[in-house]
Amino acid sequence: MNIAYFLSILVFSPLLGVIVLSFVPKVNESLIKLIGFLATLPALILALIAFFQYRAGASLENLSEKVSWIKFGDQNLYRGAFTIDYELGVDGFSLVMIVLTALLATLAAIASIYIKKEWKGFFMLFLLLEVGMLGVFAAENLILFFIFFEITLIPTFFLIGKWGYFEKEKAAFSFLIYNGLGSAVLLIVIMVLFSKTGTSNIDMLKSMMAADIHNQGMSAGTKMGLLIAMLIAFGVKLPIFPLHSWMVRVHVQAAPPIVMLHAGILLKIGAYGIIRFGLGIFPEQFQDLAVIIAVLGVINLLYGAFLALIQTDFKMVLAYSSISHMGIVLIGLGALNEAGIQGAIFQVVSHGLIAALLFFLVGALYERLGTSNITNLGGLAKGMPITAGFLLAAGMASLGMPGMSGFVSEFMAFLGLFKVMPILAAIGAIGIILTAVYLLRAVLGITYGKAHREFVGITDIQKAEWVPALVLLGVIVLIGVYPSVLSESLTSTLETIMLGIGG
Repeated sequence: MNIAYFLSILVFSPLLGVIVLSFVPKVNESLIKLIGFLATLPALILALIAFFQYRAGASLENLSEKVSWIKFGDQNLYRGAFTIDYELGVDGFSLVMIVLTALLATLAAIASIYIKKEWKGFFMLFLLLEVGMLGVFAAENLILFFIFFEITLIPTFFLIGKWGYFEKEKAAFSFLIYNGLGSAVLLIVIMVLFSKTGTSNIDMLKSMMAADIHNQGMSAGTKMGLLIAMLIAFGVKLPIFPLHSWMVRVHVQAAPPIVMLHAGILLKIGAYGIIRFGLGIFPEQFQDLAVIIAVLGVINLLYGAFLALIQTDFKMVLAYSSISHMGIVLIGLGALNEAGIQGAIFQVVSHGLIAALLFFLVGALYERLGTSNITNLGGLAKGMPITAGFLLAAGMASLGMPGMSGFVSEFMAFLGLFKVMPILAAIGAIGIILTAVYLLRAVLGITYGKAHREFVGITDIQKAEWVPALVLLGVIVLIGVYPSVLSESLTSTLETIMLGIGG
């Protein structure tokens, strides 16, 4: 971890793959896919090195980078001069998210065996998307965060619109419009903060807001307005009801590797932003909105669960399930206690893994059978027993079965809410029951339901497909039986958050 510019190398390492791919003939499919996969490995290796050294006691401050970047005006002559530095750094939470991003990017690169055309363009955009996702979690100031945030939008738009399914263009433009509007709102928030405080450094903003230093121009109403705007901006990404319709289209129409990254990482940027910036920079105002946030979480949970219950397409079930599960993040944050916030962060990581596994499996089924309709997939246990086994395990993880990561996150989030809002928590618990109903209905209907087709000539998952399935399921079980692998890494982050809200 003493390598100079360690985080910069980690974040930008996928660009090496983009450079190499530019010299490879576009018709050489096998070589392009190999390079695309190999280009994701440096970031994964470096992220794991940082993670294990941190768990061994190394300080994350050693990874921080700061380089003078942009200056407005003369610092000596002009009182209103501004400076924007190139700043990268991580805490326990952002390091966990970087590891999750690097892991899912590598597994999604393996899942890109399903891509049937223009592999060179696909992987160049794919690797650029990985750079944006890694940068979002490593950025130490809001302007750099916003730049990386925007970098994720462009490749995602093209990856959905060009390599998706039947209504891919509609899904891509829906993604762009909603997320573009969310970005515009976020940019306004960042510019107001920057103009009022003279800094975009996240730690400095937290300190200044806490001490109310150099904040004469920011009334309590202004701060509340900025927090609400930030919640809207990140609420589009999460998504929070009713800002969700674009996400359903993307989950149904995008190619499997892109949905793995979208459900596993891109949605989590919304949760990360709310936790790190909303709760971190505006803790007092966040406390004033805690009840509303918890109510929105329960609405998300119940709304997604009810709609998932009536779907006949498995992709639609999983799309609405994502909306429902993101409600648990809001429930944990609305509790505003250590159990709730830790449950919310656990849910961010847990759902990233579970959603990626489920969408990988449904992608494998679609490639072989040409459908994701639950009825048409009936009898899978006889025709594709290994895939059916993984699907059952993933379904159990998603509904929160003990011994898997979903149970830990849901238990902690609801434990936190029951401590402060027991009636609301009891209402939200209905969503947990519904989750079991719609997931068991869908998964059991696919695996053991009546077969409406022959599986003659249909192969079970192949060697390369075993890797994402086994790795994701293994990590899900690891967190479920040994939560400390995650909680120990989040201790300092939780302490900082609780100190900010006076907990």
